[in-house]
Amino acid sequence: MKAAVLYATVPATGNAPGKSSYADDRPLLVQELEQPEPRARELGVAITYSSLCHSDLSVVDGSRVRPLPMALGHEAVGRVVSVGQGVEDVSVGDHVVLVFVPSCGHCRACLAGRPALCHRAAEVNGSGDLLHGPALLRTPEGERINHHLGVSAFADYAVVARESVVVIDDDVPDTVAAMFGCAVLTGMGAVFNTAGVSQGQHVAVFGLGAVGLSAVMAARLAGAASVIAIDPNQGKHQLALDAGATAVGTSEDARRLIEEASGDGVDVAIEAVGSAAVIASCLERVTRGGAVVAVGLPHPSAELTVPALQFAGAGKRLLGSYMGDAVPARDIPQYLGYWREGRLPVELLHTDTRPLSEINEGLDALAAGQVVRRLFQA
Repeated sequence: MKAAVLYATVPATGNAPGKSSYADDRPLLVQELEQPEPRARELGVAITYSSLCHSDLSVVDGSRVRPLPMALGHEAVGRVVSVGQGVEDVSVGDHVVLVFVPSCGHCRACLAGRPALCHRAAEVNGSGDLLHGPALLRTPEGERINHHLGVSAFADYAVVARESVVVIDDDVPDTVAAMFGCAVLTGMGAVFNTAGVSQGQHVAVFGLGAVGLSAVMAARLAGAASVIAIDPNQGKHQLALDAGATAVGTSEDARRLIEEASGDGVDVAIEAVGSAAVIASCLERVTRGGAVVAVGLPHPSAELTVPALQFAGAGKRLLGSYMGDAVPARDIPQYLGYWREGRLPVELLHTDTRPLSEINEGLDALAAGQVVRRLFQA
């Protein structure tokens, strides 16, 4: 099998004059690994398409600390090619979306109906192992390669826990399905599961990457009276309008657009940037009793300073949303149903498709805001 492996982090450089790029530094090495067989409660999956996300970029630049070396990638679609002992509800040939939080089913979070916060999954995802056993990936020389969030999707094959897949219908195009395991699940879940947006409410979405654009789509599906989409990259504004936004602008426009739409602030602000400063700004932009949903992943060293009186004094809420508080086995089929009905234009998120050999160039394009979701084919 082949996979894109990160051996050492490379600080974010972008395309600034005099700075090298990821295409030059090539932090991800596409190499041959020994192909493992699934153990009990695991599956072997042939990856058809994987999708590049800012969470992958955050590992490459060191913002998200993970054990290295690691085979990266956490959003993908594929076909089951082998089934481990004890798996009775998935068969060879099944069409599957991979998800990056496998739930154990018996920890405190899982028993509370919040599998996205599974304690056991957080432990093994942090260590580079799989839900049902230690890491399986090895170089031909025998060096251990850690798994990325139980998936390691930048590859042509992966062994994953049964709990890391959702079986989907065969008629869903792979280029559509590839984006449901993270971007769509997280953005829509933030609106439906975390915020519980209801008809007639006013919503603002800060950050128009794939997650933010998915949140825009979800807010319109929920019947929001207005959906204000904010991003400094004006190249994404038309995408947001196509996704269902009622107004678009940069951060300088946010206050005016929100006041024009809602009077004194939105009911829900979705923060999909990963910035403490933007979270603080969102708290200022919600009305009394409003909610800010933090979806982005700030740098671990980032700290948030806000007026404490906004909470008890104005009834505002700050809600964290990991993977959109999703229940993947429930939510992915439901969201695919919206897509099938023509109410969820996720094709807007798909910028282009490239061979896996161009994964480092993809990091540059994502860092520069030139793509929303670039898919890779091994």
